[in-house]
Amino acid sequence: MKIVCFLLKLVLKILLLPVAFLLRFLCFIWNLLMQLSLWVLSPVMLFVLGCGIYSVVRASWTDVFLLTLIEMGLFAAAVGAGGIMEQLERLHKALRDKSIEFDDVVKMGRTQLQDAVPIRLGQSFEAYAAVIERDIRRIRSLDSEIKVLNIGATAVGTAINVNPVYLFHIIRNVNLVCGTDCSQAEDLFDATQNLDGFVHTSAALRVCAVNLSKICNDLRLLSSGPKAGLGEINLPPKQNGSSIMPGKINPVIPEVVSQVAYNVIGNDVTVTMAAEAGQLELNAFEPVIFYKIFESIDTLRGAVETLIDNCILGITANRERCRALVESSAALATALCPALGYKKSAEIAKKCNRTGIPVRQIVLEEGLLPEEELDRYLSLVDMTQAGHPVDYKL
Repeated sequence: MKIVCFLLKLVLKILLLPVAFLLRFLCFIWNLLMQLSLWVLSPVMLFVLGCGIYSVVRASWTDVFLLTLIEMGLFAAAVGAGGIMEQLERLHKALRDKSIEFDDVVKMGRTQLQDAVPIRLGQSFEAYAAVIERDIRRIRSLDSEIKVLNIGATAVGTAINVNPVYLFHIIRNVNLVCGTDCSQAEDLFDATQNLDGFVHTSAALRVCAVNLSKICNDLRLLSSGPKAGLGEINLPPKQNGSSIMPGKINPVIPEVVSQVAYNVIGNDVTVTMAAEAGQLELNAFEPVIFYKIFESIDTLRGAVETLIDNCILGITANRERCRALVESSAALATALCPALGYKKSAEIAKKCNRTGIPVRQIVLEEGLLPEEELDRYLSLVDMTQAGHPVDYKL
């Protein structure tokens, strides 16, 4: 019976060996393609890969096969991680394109939801593109931190029971197989018990989520109405109407993205508390950290994709509405401060609000400035262009 079992195991190993090596080769090719986007999953996958290499050294081919299957599962889970950077790049481009399209649309800028001074709609979208570009740089900057591995540290960082050949060559083999440039932690004790790198990673995702939600809040406000709200932009309609109010089209895509952002922010709290909960020489809460980070990556990727395809690309500007709101606003009086002073400009603004008479008409009726000079001070293009010359008379 023992001989039969031995022969069966031998046959099984012989059959599994070429399959295992084939799968590992496929994983190697896949990782070369995905290495730039697997900045979060790489520690887990590389740990599994390290175990597989160690199994090869020990000639445990069954372990090699099983670990390869695990690794392939991790690679499959990483497809979402590979997409988030691509989607953020797409979002950045879409916002930049809209900033160019709307560069000639002057609208009323608002601070604390009150009329402030004119701004071009294109400048608003340029600001959105800029913050997304920072998110891209911030996430990419995590790459070097995540590539520091503690493989070989074993239980507490002392590398007890580890073959020196494994300890001093595992990182080189990992880099060879994966095409990465990982490095072994300088302090294996620190790398075994502290997970601040994952907290940093989760925080970068949280910041991105916060920025996405802020953009979506703005889109909802700017498209509000459309008749009794701001109504300065139109979002592409993605529903037939409200469940009870026919014709009422809600900004469902920005609302979806904001809800995803709230979940990512909550995930970051979980990651933070799990990293804080480590005790002495080991943090035992890595599973929930990985779960929440993977979830954040996957949901953010989907949210950004739907924001681009179902919202940003279809946004249009209500040019006449934007101009009408600017020209009727008392906030234009701010541009008169260099010529008339703050006190007189404030009087004009208050009269405009009280009577509804435009600022321009008030100035001309009271003979405060010649029309040609007034046109120069109230030029909407100049007001929205940094560095334009200002003639201070006072």
